[in-house]
Amino acid sequence: MSTTELNSVDDPEALFQRKPLLIRVASLARRQPLGVAGALLVLTIVSLAVFADQIAPHDSELIDFNAMLTPPDDVYWLGTDQFGRDLWTRLMYGARTALFIGFIGAFVGATTGLVLGVASAYFGGNFDLIMQRIIDVFMAFPLIIMALALVAVFGNELQFVILAITLPFIPDCARIVRSNALQIREIPYVDAARALGFGHTRIILRHMLPNVMAPYLIVLTSNIGQAILLEASLSYLGLGVQEPTPSWGLMLQGGAEEYAESAPWVAVFPGLAIAVSVFGFNLFGDALRDVLDPRLRTR
Repeated sequence: MSTTELNSVDDPEALFQRKPLLIRVASLARRQPLGVAGALLVLTIVSLAVFADQIAPHDSELIDFNAMLTPPDDVYWLGTDQFGRDLWTRLMYGARTALFIGFIGAFVGATTGLVLGVASAYFGGNFDLIMQRIIDVFMAFPLIIMALALVAVFGNELQFVILAITLPFIPDCARIVRSNALQIREIPYVDAARALGFGHTRIILRHMLPNVMAPYLIVLTSNIGQAILLEASLSYLGLGVQEPTPSWGLMLQGGAEEYAESAPWVAVFPGLAIAVSVFGFNLFGDALRDVLDPRLRTR
């Protein structure tokens, strides 16, 4: 038996990779049950958002004054709001708004942070010093305060709402990626690439970026949940998307105070949708961290 075969027999990871797909999935589910639960929650929410046109029982913008504040029944599964609109339908379409704004905001913010973090670690010197001081200034402001300030300055159009959600995520991802990129920069093969005359772009793209993708993906997944919560907060305060666009924050705003006692379902179900979504993405992000981080990986 060759040395490679002996090593593959002794290596649990190699044995895991050789198992059939279903067995590998079952093994992963046993090791990360909460991560699988989070993935199922995320998949359910995404499916409801994508197929809302096909499975929604009512028009999300249809106003029926004869059905105002109808409690949950066999026609309106989750009841209706103060305008007679079906809550179940609006929750599904609200998932589209939350996922669209949340994913774009988290993706652009994390990706920008990835680029800045890698560049800061690689070039070092004054560039790194100036970049870190700028990041410190941004990190001094809480997420919601920075988002509120940006919306107040630029307005609450959709593109500005996405911008307000994107910018607060940049410094956090840049700091995390930079800490990992600093370790990669000191590995001998990076010095060997410089000695061979490779340019900065090739070294960054071929050697730096692939080795910091794990923390980037972890931060991205966690930021999606935070972005959904941030979008709902802005909409609740009247600074996010506006009516008649379905939004969980707007739905919560419309029923949280005035109908808390007479029609609690108007506020309860949008609040549950926000909580379950953020919970699902957080569970999935934690499991992704455990799987991708070799220091936390269990054999």
